[in-house]
Amino acid sequence: MSDRLLEVFSVGLSISADELHDDISPSNTTAWDSLAAMEMVTLIEDEFDVRLKVAEIMKMRSIGLARSVLRGKGVEGI
Repeated sequence: MSDRLLEVFSVGLSISADELHDDISPSNTTAWDSLAAMEMVTLIEDEFDVRLKVAEIMKMRSIGLARSVLRGKGVEGI
């Protein structure tokens, strides 16, 4: 079973989903720059049919934290 969130981050960061995990963040991934962050917000909103508030976006400092924010918005199966 594929991880939809890792697939989204894979597209946004141009990194294989196999190399991604919940601890990936801007501090340990050079591809996660401000432009990639903006693109990932759009990708996440489109993939999971949610709208993120600025405060929620600011909490997404890693893939794991993004997963937590999405679960808090009722997204299941991630």
